[in-house]
Amino acid sequence: MRLTHGSQVSKFSSGVRDGCASCLRESYPAVDCSVAEGRRALADFAAEAGASEEQVDAVRSVASEALTNVVRYAYPARIGHIHVTARLAGGELWVLIADNGCGLHAGSESDGLGLGLALISQLTDGFSVVERSSGGTELRMRFCLTAGCGSRDGQDRGSAAAAKRPASPRFSTTT
Repeated sequence: MRLTHGSQVSKFSSGVRDGCASCLRESYPAVDCSVAEGRRALADFAAEAGASEEQVDAVRSVASEALTNVVRYAYPARIGHIHVTARLAGGELWVLIADNGCGLHAGSESDGLGLGLALISQLTDGFSVVERSSGGTELRMRFCLTAGCGSRDGQDRGSAAAAKRPASPRFSTTT
């Protein structure tokens, strides 16, 4: 796939495919080696899309967390697939990682909803977890690539530096 920038063509877009001139769409088997492959594809796409080095590092980190969650939890009794999409829209990079597995839930066999989702929330400018109507889970992650699309609450997000800061006193997992 090739990403097109005006007359420049990069490796992420083969032209407009499925209505997507500047996107990445891949499916991988939900196995360990797919984590590195998906992470690399998303980081390369982010860099090519104009993300800063810090944002590319954030994309790598959230991709690792999200892809690993699919491999570990989505398909307990079978091998399934991970669906990865990245798209540019209005100065934002959107990364979607989806599966058709058993869905996201805390239970006796899991370690809870874990720190990975909290890390993803800190490293992105927007984040949501959606239950898919066809079954499974989709993580939607947004990164602002331009100065004008920052978060409304004035917090610096989408970077490794943001993840290293202490948690906001307005955030609580117990209320």
